[in-house]
Amino acid sequence: MRENRLRTLWAEGQAALNGWLTIPDSFGAEVMAHQGWDALTIDMQHGLIDVQRMVSMLQAISTTATVPVVRVPWLEPGVLMKALDAGAYGVICPMISTREEAQRLVSYTHYAPMGTRSFGPIRASLYAGADYAREADRTIVAFAMIETAQALENLDAILSVEGLDAIYVGPSDLSLALGCRPVFDDVEPKAAQALEHIAERARAHGVVAGVHCGRADVAAARVALGYRFVTVGSDTRLLAAGSQELLAAMRKR
Repeated sequence: MRENRLRTLWAEGQAALNGWLTIPDSFGAEVMAHQGWDALTIDMQHGLIDVQRMVSMLQAISTTATVPVVRVPWLEPGVLMKALDAGAYGVICPMISTREEAQRLVSYTHYAPMGTRSFGPIRASLYAGADYAREADRTIVAFAMIETAQALENLDAILSVEGLDAIYVGPSDLSLALGCRPVFDDVEPKAAQALEHIAERARAHGVVAGVHCGRADVAAARVALGYRFVTVGSDTRLLAAGSQELLAAMRKR
């Protein structure tokens, strides 16, 4: 089965650099993938991407060694299984707040006897290899998003779920849940303390911690805290920032 580069990086103690895709376009995904990201996440929750667009974007990412990840809209078995059957090597599931929800995530993303994922890797076996059925459970990465006050209360219970590979922090929702401004980077002290606490508890449980960032300096600081999957930018933000930089330079002339 094709290597999941995320697991290799983590085994080496390295952090994976993840880009974010919100624009429903395969060529945009292909261009991003060719820039050398360790992983790219197709955002089906807040992005503008449906299932068919997701498939074409996964195909575009497959032209590179970049690991294809999908953030699904919600904890729902159908969409999780579709993403995996289409060839996603990682899935990020939002708003996991209890141990029971984390157990359901593991179940939906693993084959029997560990889980209840239905068998039918229609594109995944083309992307990953003929031994997909045997190796998928050891290769695919399932991220539970930690972004609610309830998730913080249940953090150790969530992290102790067998088969949960990783967690992913959404700083904006987490900040809102803690009564703070919804931002990625310059979070308020209460949210900053929560980010440190989450990283420490994940490390104690041997679970990989990931986090959403908007700037490289913040991502580097999160890596220093122990996060090993950091989102540094999105297609929309990079497109806007590049345009703004070019226009500002031209208008100064």
